[in-house]
Order: sequence, then C-alpha cells, then structure tokens
Amino acid sequence: MSAETDEVGATTEMDDEAAAVAKRAKIEGIVRIAIMFLMPLAIVGMMIWGYMGAMHSPTPRDMPIVVSGQDAGGFATALERADSDAVDIRVDVDANSARQRVVDREAVGAVVVNGKTATLFTASGAGASQSTIVTTLVTPAAAAHGLTLQTEDLVPLPADDPAGLGAMFMTTAIVMAGYLPLSMMLSNSPQLLRLRRFLPLLAGWAVLIAGVLALVTCPILHVVPAGRVLPVMGVAILGVVSIGLVQLFFTRIFGAMATLLAMLLLMVLGMPSSNLSISIYTAPPFYDVFHSFLPLPAIGEALRSVLYFSGDGAGKHLMVLGIGGLAGLVLTILVDVRKRRTSKSATVNVTMPSLRGASQPDTPFWRYAALLFFPLAMVTMMITAMLGAMHSPTPKDMPVAVVAESEQQAQVMADGLSQQMPGMFDISVVGSTDEARTQVADRDVVGAFVLPSAAEPQATVITSQAASNSAAQVVDTIFTQVAQAQNMPVVTDDIAPLPDRDSMGTVTMYIAMGWLMAGFMVIIVGANAAPASRPLPKLLPIVGVYSAFMSGVILLIADPLTGSIESGHAWELWATGTIATFCVAMFATVFERLVGMLAIIPVIGILMFLGVPASSGAMSVYMEAPFFRAIHDIIPMGAAVEAARSILYFGGDTLGSAILVFVTWGVISLMVVAIIDRLKPLRTTSEMVEVPHPALGDSYVPKEVEVDLEKARKAPAT
Repeated sequence: MSAETDEVGATTEMDDEAAAVAKRAKIEGIVRIAIMFLMPLAIVGMMIWGYMGAMHSPTPRDMPIVVSGQDAGGFATALERADSDAVDIRVDVDANSARQRVVDREAVGAVVVNGKTATLFTASGAGASQSTIVTTLVTPAAAAHGLTLQTEDLVPLPADDPAGLGAMFMTTAIVMAGYLPLSMMLSNSPQLLRLRRFLPLLAGWAVLIAGVLALVTCPILHVVPAGRVLPVMGVAILGVVSIGLVQLFFTRIFGAMATLLAMLLLMVLGMPSSNLSISIYTAPPFYDVFHSFLPLPAIGEALRSVLYFSGDGAGKHLMVLGIGGLAGLVLTILVDVRKRRTSKSATVNVTMPSLRGASQPDTPFWRYAALLFFPLAMVTMMITAMLGAMHSPTPKDMPVAVVAESEQQAQVMADGLSQQMPGMFDISVVGSTDEARTQVADRDVVGAFVLPSAAEPQATVITSQAASNSAAQVVDTIFTQVAQAQNMPVVTDDIAPLPDRDSMGTVTMYIAMGWLMAGFMVIIVGANAAPASRPLPKLLPIVGVYSAFMSGVILLIADPLTGSIESGHAWELWATGTIATFCVAMFATVFERLVGMLAIIPVIGILMFLGVPASSGAMSVYMEAPFFRAIHDIIPMGAAVEAARSILYFGGDTLGSAILVFVTWGVISLMVVAIIDRLKPLRTTSEMVEVPHPALGDSYVPKEVEVDLEKARKAPAT
C-alpha cells in the first residue's frame, strides 16, 4: 500500500511539475507576443510623435533680427509691432556690424535702412527655410513702413547643394553610424564590447565611415568641395567616436534597451533641435536646451560651419562632441571597474545567434561580416539614395498648363517658356481657366499659368499647396517672375491651401512613415522575440490585430495628441493604415524568411531610402531624378502618402488606387512567403547563447568562448 501511495504521489508531483512548466511556457508565450506589440509601439510611437509634434507646423518665435541705418529705431518698432512673438529686434548703429552678426549666425537677418530703401541681409547657408521665413516677416513690415525692400544673401548655398540638405543627410548618416553597430553587438557579439577591443574597432569604423562619406559626397555627388573633404572627414570621425563611446556606456547600464534611449536622444529629440530640417527658431521652445548639447545638433552645426562658413563657428560644436565622448569613455571605465570588483562571473544572453536567419549560430566570419555589413549598408543607402535624390532639387519636366484668350496665344507662350527654361517644365495648353483648375485639383498638373484677358486684366498662377507644397512654391515663384518680367499684374490662386496645422505639408509623410515602420518592425521584432509566431497560421491573425492597433496609435498621435490633422477623417485613416501596415508586414516577412535580421537592409532600403524620395511627401518627385517619378505610383511609401493626402485634403478621390497598390504588394508577398515556407524549414524556437559579460575583462573570459558561439552554446555553464 505504501509503494502504491508513493507511486501515486510521484505521479502527482510529476503532473504538477508538468503543469507548472506548461503554465510558465504559456506565460512566456504571451509575454513574447506582447513584446511584438510593445517594441514597435515604443520605437514607432516616439519617432512619429516626436517628429510630427515638433515639425508639423513650424512657427517663428523670437527670431533675432538686427536693424541698422537711417530711422532704424522707427522701423524696428514697426517690425516688432507687426508680430512681436515672432521676432527679437536688436538695433545696431553700425551697418557693417549688423551684417557681420548674420554671418556669425548671431542673427537670422539684418535690415539696413537707407532713405526709402531697405536691404535685408540673410545667410541661406545657416538655413534656407530660415532665410525664407525672415524674408516673409520683413517684407510686409517694410511695405507698411513705406520702404522698398531689397534682399542680399551674404552666405549663399552652393549650386550643388541649393537646399542645404547636404549637412542634414550627412549628419543623419554619421549619427546612424555611431549607434547602430552597438545595437547589434550586445545581442550577437558582446565580446567585442570589451573596452580593449571596442576602442580600436570604433576608431577604424569611424575612419571607414568618414571615407565612405567623402567618396559619395565629393567626387560622386559634388556636395562637398574638394578643399573641404578633410575637415568634413574630421567631423565625421569625431562624431562617430563620440556617439559610439556614449552609446557604449548606455549599453553597459541599460543593456538592449540602450537602443531605445539612443533613438530618443539622437533622432527623436536630436533632429527637431538640430536647426537642420527646420530652424530652431520655429521649433517649440522645449528644443532649445537640446540644441546646446545633443550630438546630432553639434555634428550638423559643425558640418554647416565647414561646408558653408569656411569652418567659422565649428569649434564650440566640436567641443560638445569631444566632451561627450570623453564622458562616455570615463563612465564606461568606472562601470567596468565596479563590475570587476563586485562580480566573480556574469553572462549575457546572445539573443541573435544568427543574424542571417540560419538554423545554427553564425560562425565568427558570418557574425562579424554581418555586424559590419548592416550599419555600413544603412549609412551608404542614406547618403546615396536620400542625399543623392534630394540634394539638388530642380524642376524636371514639371507638368504645367497654360491658358490664354486663344489657343494660338497660349501655344506661343508655352513654346517661349519651353525655350527659356528647357527641361524644367512640361507645358500643355488648355482651353479655359476652369479646365486648368480641374487639372490642378486632380493633380494631373502641378500648376497653371493664366494669361491676362479682357475679362481678367491680371495674370493668375494657379497652385495647390496640399498636392505638393514644394511644387506649388516653385510654380508660384517662377511664373510670378515670368509675369513681372513682362509687366503683367499677377495674382496667385491656391485652390487647396494647406492648413496652419500642416503648414509644410509633411504631416501626410509622417503618417505614411508610421504605417510602414509599424509594418516591418513587427516582423523583425517578432522573428526574434516570439519565433513561435512565425508560421503563417499564427502570424496572420497576430499581424492583423497588431495592424489595427498600430494604425489606431498613429491616428491618436496625429489627432488629438499633436493636433496635426483635422477631425473627421478617423475611419478612413484607420482603415487605410490597417491595410497598409498589414501588407507591408507581409512584404517584410519575405526578406525575414530569406535573410533573418539582415532583412532590415532591403526592407528599409525599398520602403524608406527609396520610398521617401519617391513619395512626393518631403519634396515633389518632379524636382528629383526621373527614376523616383517612375516608381512613385507603385511603391508603398508613395501609395501611403497619396492615400493620406487624398483623405485629408481631396475627399478621398484617389484612395482606391492607393489601396490597390498596398493589396498588390501584400498578396504577392503572402504568396511568396507560402512558397518559401514549403521549401525552407521554419525556425520556431529561440536559441540563446550565454557568453561572459563584456565588462569583466580577459581574466574572466575563457579563450574558447571567443572562438565560436556554437562551441560556447555546447560548453557547460561556468
């Protein structure tokens, strides 16, 4: 009886243990699925909220403007009364001193009054949009004061970089090069994070990145003059080293979560405070403090000084980078010393034993090759695709309609304009103003030029800001100049002006970026955090729920959190975002099945680095290379921007075609994934390898651990 009781007790104990194991496995599975939602939520949420909140409606505030010359005090008072919140007026009795303040970037503009004439001095090298804003503020005040205004650019941007985007894209590439490698080292090769190994690797990596930047931006794109290559390389090396050292310290403290902190400080807070994409005097005051010490603003301002101001003013920004890097190094050393004193042994889990999606951990060759290739590819794509596409925006075959009293008169004007501006515009003749307005509203043309007639004695430039703000500005500026050159009175008719909440027309791009980022992030995160979700029967419902969830989050960020869109479009935006996110997730799954974590490279390359220039969200595709115009209608980013734009500003007129693009990509991708799954075994478990903690030094590290993660995985724990 006793034996039977013992047997029953043992069986019960085994059943209880099995039940406990099953319960833990179930909880772990739920937690892993939650991570699939939470990690993309954190990354996408803070990126879109940060960018949209800071830059959806730049508003000038306290812009320092110097006034000098005759009646300087009177005009200064008039300028301040016009908009006291937008300007910070300073009077300087010396006109030369006033101009020098602009060159030294102590002021955004200087107005020198001489009788009935006033000259506005700006420096577009300090920011093209900033110069435009200053001109917009000063012009009406000068007219109201009875002054004829002239403008002079003291530091003009070079012909190969007329928008000043060279410094911005190079800065972004440098920042990416600084933190991306560390985001993967801890998860795949933590032994490289030991200080004695990391420092020479970081130095070599910084030199490599500087060389790639110099190669692409000087002899290929001509953004950097040959005489300034070495200073640019110096800024790049210091920037990569500084960010790398600070990120090393963050990795010691926060582990894998250091990536989120890096994205927050470097990109989410760094870009709006950088004075690169928008003037710091148009960002919320909250960002002023970050401009003074974050690395992205420091790198951007240093590059701007080197590129456009012969290096003047770069010193203080280089000092920020130097101090930051030194602080990161010292703090890392202190953390390592403390861990050596308090820890006899410690290990970290290698959560990505194979970056390329193999069933077994990578050999050292593949591991290190992948670590090098991933950030190098991301940086190279940034400066070739993004900078290459947008560094020199010039109208190229931009479609414009011409209207006149007779078709013959319109054709003569069209032929004359085509000869004067060869290759810039594709000019067509239409029969009436109403027809021209319809074509502009339908986005068949970007604008129209209506010649004076007996009924309308002035010329009219018809534009549509909501269709493309950059294209509308080009058409308005050039054709207004054409009319003025022929002594025609001219007015502008904007049939779809942008609202104040989206004054730059970029809200649709941020919404589209949110949809697409959410789509590929869930696949990349899920494949590693929750590999059990990878089979299609499990993946499809999870991604379906996730897509609806993330589309709702992005809608919540756009309105009411940032107030970037008008209420009343919620259902259309939510449904479209759900479809877009789901279909992009299927596209990302194709590459994840093939190359594992390295899928980030082709996916981001296609969706973002090619997609953003081709989307017409940041800049009209008619101001870029014809290649981007050709793929605009077939690439997901273009469809996403046009879908959001159509919903918000054009009554959903082209929404159907945009959704068709998403569905096509999604269905084809799903079919390819199904084929791959039949041909290639699908990993559904998470392999983790324990290796010694990088802070504990050589005396704590068995040499065989460094040789091969596969050996480390099979070796007994120590």
